Amino acid sequence: MRVLHFFKTYWPDTFGGVERTIHAIAKGTAKYGVESDVLSLSKKPSEHSVEFDGHMAHKARLDFEFASTGFSREVFGRFRELSSRADIVHYHFPWPVMDIVHLAAHTDKPTVVTYHSDIVKQKVLLQFYKPLMSRFLKSVDSIVATSPNYLASSDVLKRFESKTTVIPLGLDEADYPRADEATRARWRNRFPDRFLLFVGVLRYYKGVHILLEAARRNGLSVVVVGSGPMEAELKQSAEQGVHNVHFVGALPDPDKIALLELCEALVFPSPLRSEAFGLSLVEAAMFGKPMISCEIGTGTSFVNLNNETGFVVPPNDIDALSEAMKRIWQDREKAIAMGAAARDRYLSHFTAEKMCLAYYGLYRELAGELPIQSERV
Repeated sequence: MRVLHFFKTYWPDTFGGVERTIHAIAKGTAKYGVESDVLSLSKKPSEHSVEFDGHMAHKARLDFEFASTGFSREVFGRFRELSSRADIVHYHFPWPVMDIVHLAAHTDKPTVVTYHSDIVKQKVLLQFYKPLMSRFLKSVDSIVATSPNYLASSDVLKRFESKTTVIPLGLDEADYPRADEATRARWRNRFPDRFLLFVGVLRYYKGVHILLEAARRNGLSVVVVGSGPMEAELKQSAEQGVHNVHFVGALPDPDKIALLELCEALVFPSPLRSEAFGLSLVEAAMFGKPMISCEIGTGTSFVNLNNETGFVVPPNDIDALSEAMKRIWQDREKAIAMGAAARDRYLSHFTAEKMCLAYYGLYRELAGELPIQSERV
């Protein structure tokens, strides 16, 4: 069986949450005999069309970007070429250009779309896009939501519930080897005392500005891993009296892993639905760390269960976030117990093996090899 994944960006151009999910599916389903290709856009299509972990990352030339959407004339031909060789086409939503390519290609191959997120920020443009989006989602054979929470709270997904199943995102522990002693010692020397951790791209919906204010109130040490469009603004804000928050930038995986091992807990204060799942929460659960997140009706509250694997607080509530941080800090016995529960939940729900087995089953259903199932969680 051959599967073509289609999304606007992929390694080596970018490697964010959606891209890591595509990689995990391509890598994990290979053990079942699935051959994967990934098509995305790149400013350097020839140079960046490379083999990656047993599958090909194909590129079409990126012509320009507008409203976080990459456009390409070349991608229409590349999609027709690659989809003609595939048994299944696997789309990753949202990306409006993908909808156009799909509808223009008139592919007769079985199709599935992983619905990673509603469109939240581009509210004006969304009104113009809705007819195209609806036509695209109606035309695909199957839709996958990444959590039951998101399926229940997304107005878009509710309209297509009859053909939507839930397959939670998962991570492969083998991709996160334990940090060596030298790396751990280097970070322990830099932060010798206890600290809370944030990991993520510094975007508007990550809520780091709320975390800064909470840290200002409780005085607890916080290490922020990541870079992004809000980095300069956040650092400038921290310089105004928030000396207990430390920005360390984007880090290689060995350094991030060391900080995950050393931290007391992960704080993940995203207050908007743009945060559809939160793979950083899965990383923390994998390492047996308690979590603090916000109730925004998405997968974050599927990964992190309130008072079981951590604390879930109202979004944009600085006082509630500050108090949750203090509770983790002050009650180490409870924090350790919640971390152990988080680890158990990772093993039962969020391993790459479970995710990939579910996708392989769905692929076989779409290919007519298995009867259609209605429930996967």
